[in-house]
Amino acid sequence: MKFVLILMMCSYSANTCMPPLEWPQKFDSGYDCSIFGYEEAARKLKEIGKEEVNEYKISITFTCALFPEPEAET
Repeated sequence: MKFVLILMMCSYSANTCMPPLEWPQKFDSGYDCSIFGYEEAARKLKEIGKEEVNEYKISITFTCALFPEPEAET
């Protein structure tokens, strides 16, 4: 089984969230997916910048879900 990373960015001052983003890369383990999720969320928040993150109360959360691989044909 592979894991898929799904990122969600919300503004709590606007009480809204952007549509979830499914990361195109699949991960071999939940650990790898989670570490990448934390790193990517931090990168994005830094890219947006402290002032906007604080002004719009932006938060990025993520989940790592099992991604079923297609069954091999027999």
